[in-house]
Order: sequence, then C-alpha cells, then structure tokens
Amino acid sequence: MKIGNFSVKIFKIRNRRGYAALCNDCLTEGATESQAYDRMVKAIRRVTKKAKK
Repeated sequence: MKIGNFSVKIFKIRNRRGYAALCNDCLTEGATESQAYDRMVKAIRRVTKKAKK
C-alpha cells in the first residue's frame, strides 16, 4: 500500500489483538488492517503539514 510517495507496511502485532502500520517513522495501530491504514493516513497528513511550516 502507498500514501503519496511513501510505502506503508501493515502487519499483525504479536501478542496483541490487531494490526500495525509503519510508514515514514510513524507507527499506528488498529483493530483491523483498514483501521490501521486509515490512522496512518491521518498521521502522515499531520506530519507533512508540520514539515511544511
């Protein structure tokens, strides 16, 4: 999966319920793969907005 120019790696978390998404030094967690991805989109948007300032 990709968000803009960044690639997103989604994987199952060991010893926990749910999935994690890793992209551009950001880590998000969610109960499902799509929830982890949606949270990552929001995190990347936040990080890129801060970088532009």
